[in-house]
Amino acid sequence: MSAAAVLEAPPASARTPRGLVRTVLRLHRSALGIWLAFVAATAGLLLWLLGPGAEAAQHKLAVYGYAALIMPDGPATEYNDLFSYPDTLLTVASFAVALFAGGPLIAREMESGTAQLAWTQSVSPARWLATALAVPAAFIVLGTTLLTVLYHQLWAAHSDLLVAGIGPRALYFSLGPATVAAPLLGLALGALIGLTARRTLPALAFSGFAYFLVYAFRGNHWPFQGRYQQPELSSRSRAFTSAGTEIRDPGCYDDKACLAQHDIVRFTREYLPSSDYWPRQLLETGVLLALTAVAVALAFGLLRRRAATG
Repeated sequence: MSAAAVLEAPPASARTPRGLVRTVLRLHRSALGIWLAFVAATAGLLLWLLGPGAEAAQHKLAVYGYAALIMPDGPATEYNDLFSYPDTLLTVASFAVALFAGGPLIAREMESGTAQLAWTQSVSPARWLATALAVPAAFIVLGTTLLTVLYHQLWAAHSDLLVAGIGPRALYFSLGPATVAAPLLGLALGALIGLTARRTLPALAFSGFAYFLVYAFRGNHWPFQGRYQQPELSSRSRAFTSAGTEIRDPGCYDDKACLAQHDIVRFTREYLPSSDYWPRQLLETGVLLALTAVAVALAFGLLRRRAATG
């Protein structure tokens, strides 16, 4: 038995379900701290985009119309770029979850002998694995749900500030229950690979590669969001005269003489709801959760065989 296993031997209290949870939290407190910091920082960015970050771009849109959004080096262009950052961070977080599950959560415990030691302390292998997966899964669901809800609020409030193209649709289709299900699949895949490899570095490499394949498949196949080939979201732009009459956007850009000629005092713009949003979201979420269940079942089956053969 390795020195690491002796040092990390679970106390008697760890034999209870509550003790197991405390043990998992203690062993992986650094990863938990990183996750909580990530959620807090991303939530802070979303709240900033909801409030102060949108003010300058919103003013430009109201004064000059959609043309203001595509003016180079303008506040609206910068805001458009920042709008997609949380989506990128959520994608990176899903990769990180897969790496954590494959490496520190499972493979390192198998490699060091800590898991096997726990099994000799009246903790069954199945209960050890169930707790090891349930604790991070709870934090993943809570964190990603919070961020997805904030992101939806941001979309509802300021999606009109996004430059037209396939970018808004890709973003729109990445905000929903599938955003919560994706890292859970990463957790399950990482755990399965960690149990298979039983060594930290190979488990990290294979977990990252496996989740990359999942991400690539999601980007190119129905019913997933289809990041590379997809139609634009429909949008509606309106200009209003000083009398309150709605007219077609004349495309004046920042030409004040043009605005005065058409008697335009403000503009509005919105992306219209997509009829295929919820069908795709529910199908994608169902597929991801089904794959998660399969990976978890395979992990438990593999663990039973490993424990039976010693």
